[in-house]
Amino acid sequence: MKTWLNKNFGFNKAEFNGLLVLIFLIVILKSLPFLYDVFSKDAVDDVDVMSKIQKIEIADRQRYDYKKNGTKASFKERKESKLFYFDPNTIDVVGWQNLGLSQKQAQAIVNYTNKGGKFYKPEDLKKMYTISPEMYNRFFPFIKIEPRTAVSTHPTASVVTTSTFTKKSTIVVEINSADSSQLQQIRGIGPAFARRIVRYRTRLGGFIKKEQLLEVYGLDSAKFEEIKAQVSVDASTVKTININVADFEALKRFPYLSYKQINAIIQYRKQHGNFNMADDLKKVAILNQQVIDRMLPYISF
Repeated sequence: MKTWLNKNFGFNKAEFNGLLVLIFLIVILKSLPFLYDVFSKDAVDDVDVMSKIQKIEIADRQRYDYKKNGTKASFKERKESKLFYFDPNTIDVVGWQNLGLSQKQAQAIVNYTNKGGKFYKPEDLKKMYTISPEMYNRFFPFIKIEPRTAVSTHPTASVVTTSTFTKKSTIVVEINSADSSQLQQIRGIGPAFARRIVRYRTRLGGFIKKEQLLEVYGLDSAKFEEIKAQVSVDASTVKTININVADFEALKRFPYLSYKQINAIIQYRKQHGNFNMADDLKKVAILNQQVIDRMLPYISF
């Protein structure tokens, strides 16, 4: 380029260098508007990003408050709670909401009582996962659990009606032969527990002792102490399984055996022949003495 300029215009070295500087300055000046637009747009984008981040942080704080408190107290649309004397066995969803619970929390407690759950003392309310310790401390002075026997007479009728919590007469129910309705005659057993007992009894083949009721889902030690004097067990009605002919399907409904243990029993039987006595079960490595002891009343050889 330098040779071409010297040939056609007669530029010397100093003029040529001056021309290069001029061209460079022209390029810089032409680029300034474009650079201004780019940097100003980035600044605006940064402002938008910071605004969005602030909004996200506010939303996160609101969600944190919600999860921490266990209620919707952080939100303006929450109903103002008000305390009043109440019986947790009879209060409805609206009543719980007036106390400060959400609709979902209130419905969970009402579902528990509708399925036969009972609160016998104020401390029982602590067991509900929807009631936080802070809520319980607020509610405690206002909890008034009515006696379970209550009689009311309608002013225009001579017939005396009993409330939902009428005390059941003390009876003894044989749990291997009783159906669901008979089991509900036991104080402390509602429809839900009665169905669970029947389902577990069917899987097991029958109960051999009262303590096996603790294996029924949801029936804890407190409930067992409440009902154990009202039940009896006739172990002679227990159904047994022939361990030498039972297949996988017959054994898998048995609650004391895992799938691995069932497979081990079947494989041992195929390789070594039938089991002749209880001691033969000890030869199955995966069966410990505790499992064998629980199985023995329910198997035959």
